[in-house]
Amino acid sequence: MTQKQVVPFQEGNASMKALLGGKGANLAEMTRAGLPVPPGFTITTEACLAFFKVGNRISEELFEQIATALKQLESQKGQIFGDANNPLLVSIRSGSVSSMPGMMDTILNLGLNDITVLGLAALTRNEKFAYDCYRRLMQMFGNVVLGIESYHFEQLLHCLKEKEGALQDHDVTAAGWKDLIEDYKKCILAKTGQSFPQHVYEQLRMAIEAVFKSWNNQRAQIYRKINRIPDEQGTAVNVQSMVFGNMGGNCGTGVVFTRNPSTGENTFFGEYLINAQGEDVVAGIRTPLAIAALKNEMPLIYEQLFQASKQLEKQYKDMQDIEFTVENNKLYLLQTRNGKRNAQAALKIAVDLVHEGVLSKQEAVGRIEVSHLDQLLHRGIDEDAVKDVLAKGLPASPGAAVGQLVFSADTAVEWSRAGKTVILARMETTPEDIHGVIASEGVLTSRGGMTSHAAVVARGMGKPCVCGCEDIRIVLDEKQMMVGNKIVKEGDWITLDGATGRVIIGDMPLHEARMTNELLVMLKWADEIRTLKVFANADNPHDAGIARQLGAEGIGLCRTEHMFFSSARLPVVQQMILAEDKEERLKALAQLLPMQQSDFEEIFNEMDGLPVTIRLLDPPLHEFLPNLEDLQRRQAQLMYDKEGSDEERDEVAHLLRKVQALHEANPMLGQRGCRLGIVYPEIYEMQIEAIFRAASGCIENGISVHPEIMIPLVSHASELKIFRELVELVAMQVLGKEKLRECPYKVGTMIEVPRAALTARQVAAHADFFSFGTNDLTQMTFGYSRDDAEGKFLTHYVDQKLLPHNPFQVLDTEGVGQLIDLAVNVGRVVKPSLKTGICGEHGGDKESIFFCHTIGLDYVSCSPYRIPLARIAAAQAFIEHGVPSECKVTNAI
Repeated sequence: MTQKQVVPFQEGNASMKALLGGKGANLAEMTRAGLPVPPGFTITTEACLAFFKVGNRISEELFEQIATALKQLESQKGQIFGDANNPLLVSIRSGSVSSMPGMMDTILNLGLNDITVLGLAALTRNEKFAYDCYRRLMQMFGNVVLGIESYHFEQLLHCLKEKEGALQDHDVTAAGWKDLIEDYKKCILAKTGQSFPQHVYEQLRMAIEAVFKSWNNQRAQIYRKINRIPDEQGTAVNVQSMVFGNMGGNCGTGVVFTRNPSTGENTFFGEYLINAQGEDVVAGIRTPLAIAALKNEMPLIYEQLFQASKQLEKQYKDMQDIEFTVENNKLYLLQTRNGKRNAQAALKIAVDLVHEGVLSKQEAVGRIEVSHLDQLLHRGIDEDAVKDVLAKGLPASPGAAVGQLVFSADTAVEWSRAGKTVILARMETTPEDIHGVIASEGVLTSRGGMTSHAAVVARGMGKPCVCGCEDIRIVLDEKQMMVGNKIVKEGDWITLDGATGRVIIGDMPLHEARMTNELLVMLKWADEIRTLKVFANADNPHDAGIARQLGAEGIGLCRTEHMFFSSARLPVVQQMILAEDKEERLKALAQLLPMQQSDFEEIFNEMDGLPVTIRLLDPPLHEFLPNLEDLQRRQAQLMYDKEGSDEERDEVAHLLRKVQALHEANPMLGQRGCRLGIVYPEIYEMQIEAIFRAASGCIENGISVHPEIMIPLVSHASELKIFRELVELVAMQVLGKEKLRECPYKVGTMIEVPRAALTARQVAAHADFFSFGTNDLTQMTFGYSRDDAEGKFLTHYVDQKLLPHNPFQVLDTEGVGQLIDLAVNVGRVVKPSLKTGICGEHGGDKESIFFCHTIGLDYVSCSPYRIPLARIAAAQAFIEHGVPSECKVTNAI
């Protein structure tokens, strides 16, 4: 073995994060800094990847390294692993490179068996504590290593507590723990056919293998997929000597944050439990106390913890999430990591750290997780409508959510797939509930605190969460929850207010979010850094106004067909389509002209001084007519049931003939876009005239107008040439020479057909801009029908890693991206001033934005509410890649 795969904490450092994982690297740094860290060692990510390559087993060579490191640990602790009189106990914890809180497995108290438990009891003079640790090991080992469902152990524990009249775990007697251990042994034997392993080295090997395997458990895979964490990272495993927070009243455990993870305020924040182990806090089994109470209970420990936390925040230049244990009035730090926080807290912390002189503006912008910025557009509750507050818990993750109540993760997924919005309610969530949390609008728990699993995961996903709502009693068997004499059943509507912790009966009206001062500051800094412009996809004045408020620098896509679907306009559009000749069609278009003109005037007014890219009619005409099957069904009713009038029968027959005449085998590849304008030029001429009439009126009112007319679905340069000439002709007719000088319009095309990209040199001769319609370009490049692909096979491709991402969500840089790059390069050879951008949904995706920056596009265009995200991502692209390099001209085309 060429690479050392087991590294003691004292030999590691922060630069080894890829090898040691985040937890291992941080433990090494804390050890080097002289902080009170229980000694241990890290088994590297390379060992994990080798483990999978050789069939999910630890090689003898690796286990020898582990045994050697364990001997060194025994020397440091003065204890022996497996010794009957002075046993060393260890924890086995995962430690991925990218933070994945709660997604993988942990085992505590490893090294206990029927012999060493006696030694631990004698050594600590606390039999109750020793057997409590032993039953915890059996429960974790049984679940994590042996795969026994947790509820089997929880049911036995519940029965014991009822038998002894114990309200909390620490009320159980030593005799009770001994009885429970025997019950656990029987459960393990019955469920697995094997006994709980008494040989401690067998426990060690099995536990390490189980933690390695947990890298590929379902919840970890789901989390990685959502957060785009590479599967190739693997996880490290940390073997650390145990310290005990459950030995009595002078012991405890907790989690602290150096700043408030919900608000970002610079206040010491966290929770702890006396006489408990760490899993009790994280799992939410008991509702903990606020860390401020520790100042009164253990003032010296509180001060040591506070000073250590400040030291760690200063070292890492970020808010820290620190896990600690107090054993017999001595403080130990078990881990530190950059704390998970919601988007608003992340912004406040980053802005404050800049003002405190800790970070530069670029560092602050660079560390914002752009995928979380959607959280800042969280909705809130209309307070005037709040009548029936059912209960109040801890405000664990802000925002408001409305949904139908469900009590299991599986039900949440099932109902969500059926189109329902749901709120997941649990006594406490576990990592196994991750799929239900994802499917839900919000999460409610009756137990657990602000650092429980539910709170951490919900904050990370930007979902509203109310935790520790102890007035609520959840009865899973009856699928209902109760507060006093009030009962709320599965399927009932409730509203969560994650900002205040309220649980409200009913479907409350919500209001949209507001821009915060910290977001405005961060966006200002991002705008100072980025070179890529951010436009909006907006089809009406309302969306245009919102886009401008959110910082759009123009409209990159205005889809004119969306203006035709209103109840007032659709009959006129249908009249135009049903026209038997050009004269009839022109009459209908004459009615549509002032409607279109009014639309464009309002949008130009909203975007005064900014470019507005208007796409001429794109979809096939049949989309504006009734459905073929509906018409056939209605015709049958009229014929056989003798319903309706003769006029209706004639109308339905006429519509049916027209729909059948317009029917296409594959309408997405048929007569749509510029092909429609070639066959019916009067349609495009009406739209172009409406644009310039609107521009003329706005110019007279002092509005600065910059229209950019986009010809859709061009596949041949000759198509664009025809329409450029038409635009120039109509512009001159409507505006005249004087107003033309005040209306610097552009003509370009949406490149969504691969041939247009491949022949960009010829197309560019007639274009002022290329706008890449990445939705259709992806469909045509892959040969996927998006609706069919996403509904039938695309998820399998991603799950089986045939594709790294859904290409409709993240731009396929290897295929679609190369077409874009090629078109940009050769287009700029012909026309160096050619303006280029994308206007598909990829315009709001971080990875896609990074690609657009690196190939030198001028802008991305996205939906209005994703503009803040795109502005930050564009700045981060510049921070990571710098100024885009000069485009290399492709001479092959």
